[in-house]
Amino acid sequence: MTIQEAIDARHSVRAYREQPLTEEIVKLLEGKIDQLNREGRLHIQLIQNEPRAFQGTLAKYGKFRGVNNYIVMAGKKSDDLDERVGYYGEYLVLFAQTLGLNTCWVGLSYSKIPGTYVLNEGEKIACYIAIGYGETQGVSHKIKTVEQVSNASGITPSWFKKGVEAALLAPTAVNQQKFFFEYVGMSNNRHEVRAKKGFSMIGYTQMDLGIAKYHFEVGAGKDNFDWV
Repeated sequence: MTIQEAIDARHSVRAYREQPLTEEIVKLLEGKIDQLNREGRLHIQLIQNEPRAFQGTLAKYGKFRGVNNYIVMAGKKSDDLDERVGYYGEYLVLFAQTLGLNTCWVGLSYSKIPGTYVLNEGEKIACYIAIGYGETQGVSHKIKTVEQVSNASGITPSWFKKGVEAALLAPTAVNQQKFFFEYVGMSNNRHEVRAKKGFSMIGYTQMDLGIAKYHFEVGAGKDNFDWV
């Protein structure tokens, strides 16, 4: 499965089977986590065989069941932490999908269990990601149109529309899709694109933007443009 195929196949899954991650899968995940921690200046951690984080009232309210493995998305406090968490976290989510795993971004419906993770000085947890073998593959949800979230038109490059279509398949908090992609034009013989977050009472728009930007890069082709 390619990353583009993973974008098409991935849906949020909240109920998981009692099936442990294999040693091979864990090795691949931890290798990717090491890479993304370096690239994203993050402190992502894979937690295995630990059900307590998803056994509280919040988890039940969020309809989570059977979550024994999860990813702690953490990093040093900064203005752009949430966007980096979204971008590199979604990189990891789609990589997991190519391995036959299911996932779900979790903003509130979990409990922080002391001793299960490590935080260095100045670091904080931004969110968790549930991971494992889902009882189902999840279901798709209604999404906005390309015109609602971008300035794509008959004169913008075809790859730009493909990028926006990929971004529309990105998970966002309560499916809010509060982002906008703008094709800016050419500068120094390079196409330029601007990504902006919208306002939401729910929050998480900066993290959602990071997730959507990674999807956009996959769909559009990262080499075709520069971010403004």
